[in-house]
Amino acid sequence: MRELKPLDFKIKRVFPQESVLKKKEVYSVFHGKNIPSFIKDWLVKKFTGEDDVVDLDNLMDYMNKHIPQKESEKTFKGRIMYDKGVHRVLTRIVVEPDVNEGIFRFSIPDLGITFREGRVSEHLLEEHNELKGGEVWGIFTLTYVPKDALDEKGFIELVDYEPFKPYEVDLEYFREGRKEFTLEEWIDVLIRAMEYNPDGFADLEQKLLFISRLLIFVEPRLNMIELSPKGTGKSYIFNNLSKYGWCVSGGIVTRAKMFYDMKRNVFGFITKYDFVALDEVQTITFSNDDEMKGALKNYLEFGKFTVANVTGISNAGLMLLGNILLDSNMQPINRSYFEELPEIFRESALLDRFHGFIEGWKLPRINEDMKVQGYTLNVEYFSEILHILRDCPEFSAIVEDLINIPPKADTRDVNAIKRLSSAYLRLLFPHVRRPGDISKEDFERFCLKPAIEKRGIIRRQLHILDQEYKEELPDIGVR
Repeated sequence: MRELKPLDFKIKRVFPQESVLKKKEVYSVFHGKNIPSFIKDWLVKKFTGEDDVVDLDNLMDYMNKHIPQKESEKTFKGRIMYDKGVHRVLTRIVVEPDVNEGIFRFSIPDLGITFREGRVSEHLLEEHNELKGGEVWGIFTLTYVPKDALDEKGFIELVDYEPFKPYEVDLEYFREGRKEFTLEEWIDVLIRAMEYNPDGFADLEQKLLFISRLLIFVEPRLNMIELSPKGTGKSYIFNNLSKYGWCVSGGIVTRAKMFYDMKRNVFGFITKYDFVALDEVQTITFSNDDEMKGALKNYLEFGKFTVANVTGISNAGLMLLGNILLDSNMQPINRSYFEELPEIFRESALLDRFHGFIEGWKLPRINEDMKVQGYTLNVEYFSEILHILRDCPEFSAIVEDLINIPPKADTRDVNAIKRLSSAYLRLLFPHVRRPGDISKEDFERFCLKPAIEKRGIIRRQLHILDQEYKEELPDIGVR
């Protein structure tokens, strides 16, 4: 454990209940366990005393009882079948409606429980709308219903459910807490909350680029692309920080899974999350490119889609994550970055609907020293804050008031720069409530300028692909 710094004590003082002390020797108990960061932090906080000492024995006992791992799946299913009573587990389940049978089935991927084996109790569906489809985190009570005299097969029934939402988040409290930090300190707080050590970054600009990965967490319907070399931590961020995001890594993606399944009459994952990240996008294939391209164009532009005669809407953003080949100077080998993407994403009309691009090769490769140690915001609390910030309309209104738009500016460029500026404002200045609460200099440097830079990359790459697109952006500035 490294020596604590003044920022550690400030985080502890300003956010006493919402912070957690991260030590390698404590978090090593999670080694080899498939547990996301927001669960780890909650567990550590649950078993931390007032003296900041973690009761590791009770923590591990709780994990063994309530978070069984996949290697014990047969034992776990055996206990459910042959032990009387119920079994409580903290895990994620995936729910799917079975139209033919008129029931809702669930699977627990981490425990090997399949849809064929799991069934949701009808009374829970009346109380919890989220159990009608999609991935859900919570504390679940399971019991075994044996084969009956009518020869119906036995199944595991979900009979009780507690949503995993351990914090009643007070956004005003968070906003007041932000005022206690300088901007440079706050950027370090954000990086720590992402589970990284701010000292591992070369300068403020590199830190700002790193936290740009959070933009899609806080801004509704923000669409972005990041290409970077392996080992820069992009997959970790989108898989571990929030239960409100969905990360697809490789494989086949269908319109039915993403938008709407006509056969099962079920909306896809784009309607259930704050964002969807397509990780390792080079390895993703689409069952029907033209079908998916049409749905994406409409959704990325308007936030709605139509499949057959069904129309759906969502505020989820889309993030493309992929690798890029670099030369010996750590610069992209190919002048056209989008050559690295699947063919579906090489069409200019579709790419124009993405708001910004993150140059991931400008970020450091993650090493052991870059893992955070010391006080940081609890990841579960932090993820709830990011989720709630999406619903605050004042940030977009402030951006509208502060920027000057030329009369003939391209509409997509304007919308992209507005959304990116709003996202930076939510992240860096969540305490701001009106235009006068932030200096024009700070807004221009930390919100508008990086927004223009990220949209500018999209614009320049569009020009390489299609000469119809001009290379220059409209001259948008601060009033």
